[in-house]
Amino acid sequence: MNEDKVLDHGFIRLVEFMGGDMGVVCAARVSYGSGSKGEEKDKKLISYLLKHQHLTPFEHAVFKFHVSCPIFVARQWFRHRIGSYEMGGFDGSGLFESSGSAINEISGRYTEVPDEFYVPHQWRAPDPKNRQVSQAAPELDHERCTALVEKLHQQSYAIYRELLSLGVTREIARMVLPLSLYTQFYWTVNARSLMNFISLRADASAQWEIQRYAEVVADMFAQQMPWTWEAFLSCAWKGINAKINAERERCASSP
Repeated sequence: MNEDKVLDHGFIRLVEFMGGDMGVVCAARVSYGSGSKGEEKDKKLISYLLKHQHLTPFEHAVFKFHVSCPIFVARQWFRHRIGSYEMGGFDGSGLFESSGSAINEISGRYTEVPDEFYVPHQWRAPDPKNRQVSQAAPELDHERCTALVEKLHQQSYAIYRELLSLGVTREIARMVLPLSLYTQFYWTVNARSLMNFISLRADASAQWEIQRYAEVVADMFAQQMPWTWEAFLSCAWKGINAKINAERERCASSP
């Protein structure tokens, strides 16, 4: 099982994978009753499909991830509606359905919430010109910010445990816990939806925390589907991300 650490307590694990680059090629050529025509032609086909937005063949490559992230990151993640989300949720979220992927989240109704909260390594301030993003803020009192949040975590978790000891049900006691609490979920997603996620969440306009998760997802995608990843960088990626843009330049300069 491939696992990468993210933030202070989070992780992404690639649990299962199906299809790959050849799954895309075979799905695209089945209309003509053919399959692989060799690496060179198969790679060109994948690039053609992405360039011209013939995207359904990419739905035949599927990833299953196990994710641990703060609740506020998960809520951004679940806004990707090319998917079906069945959520118990530590924070009491309900059910949303559409198509393309699936998420099942750990439930605070049935499981006692662990003492695991996200604390930023560096605090950020609003960007004065762009309300969508934040920026480094060396002028902030970082120690004070951290102390305030850690105090909140200790107090809220102590109240949560005391409510449980008084006989309050878990589904009510969890309401005192903040959005910095870590949650876990399984995410099954096809390559088409995955590329959409990377395009939006690895970009500099996304929140810094979810960018870190999107970068790990992108690395795992690149490892499993190198032909599609290279074509994605060349034909579909339009975002700003130092790591991904450097990879795009490297691929473009390769013979």
